[in-house]
Amino acid sequence: MRDHPQWKAYGALGAVCLFWGTTYLAIRMALESFPPQTLVAARYLISGVLMVGASLAMGVRLPTGKNLWRTAGNGLLILGVGNGGLVAAEQWIPSGLAALFITTQPFWMVGFEALAPDGERLHAPTIAGMCVGFLGVGLLAAQGGLTGGSAAAVTAGFLVLQVACAGWSAGSILQRRMGLDTHPVVNGAVQQLATGIVFMIPALAMKGPAIHWSAKGVGAVLYLVVFGTIVGFSAYSYALSNLPVAVTSIYTYINPVVAVSLGWLFYREPFGMREAMGMMVIFVGVAIVKRYGHGGLSPRRS
Repeated sequence: MRDHPQWKAYGALGAVCLFWGTTYLAIRMALESFPPQTLVAARYLISGVLMVGASLAMGVRLPTGKNLWRTAGNGLLILGVGNGGLVAAEQWIPSGLAALFITTQPFWMVGFEALAPDGERLHAPTIAGMCVGFLGVGLLAAQGGLTGGSAAAVTAGFLVLQVACAGWSAGSILQRRMGLDTHPVVNGAVQQLATGIVFMIPALAMKGPAIHWSAKGVGAVLYLVVFGTIVGFSAYSYALSNLPVAVTSIYTYINPVVAVSLGWLFYREPFGMREAMGMMVIFVGVAIVKRYGHGGLSPRRS
């Protein structure tokens, strides 16, 4: 494996597949102690300070000038909108269902690529794959999906997560198209710090639920900081910069399986035949999009 020219990139992708599947459960646990905006602020402020500080101590060059602001702005799309939306949605729907709804993210990826001046245009098979995927989403959302609860909560969770997927996809593609010569992990550190600083504003200004300190809640936040952000997001940034988006997005197949399994194990989130069918239909749709929509998804290199 080490002889493969891209073994580091594939190793990073493996870390994304492993750790990001567990973060859905960690977010649910952390929300039992912390309000959403406080959770996002604490997670990314801690990881951002640690990673930017380590970069400066090692003499690693950070983005400067306009590139610094653009990288920070892309981070707010990826993490602020993307992960912030996930945290908000998990207030209403189970972690496993949230992970399944996020499998629509590749559809947003190819959609934004199609809007780019030199991006790949959508073709009939790609559109058909997207329709199949959303059919699976509809099957999950029907009658409350995994929640067994109100359809309104599931609908709200789904809509928020689609905004999150759009933000994550747009920010990822914009960052990749910048063609920076700074290390992608360093760029990710800047994005984390920017997101943490911005979310500190609502965390301090908004009157929300009080923080309920607990070992489980603090442990969940620390897990998100270390494995979800420092390890996971750094690995994602590296993989995205060195592998085609169609390859990098393979984690969208693996993360939901991990999240659903952990949700059932720790919270007994129900998962039956209809949910399994919905998941498989979404996966078929994603596979069709990946098969016919890969031409314009290779990362730019400068």
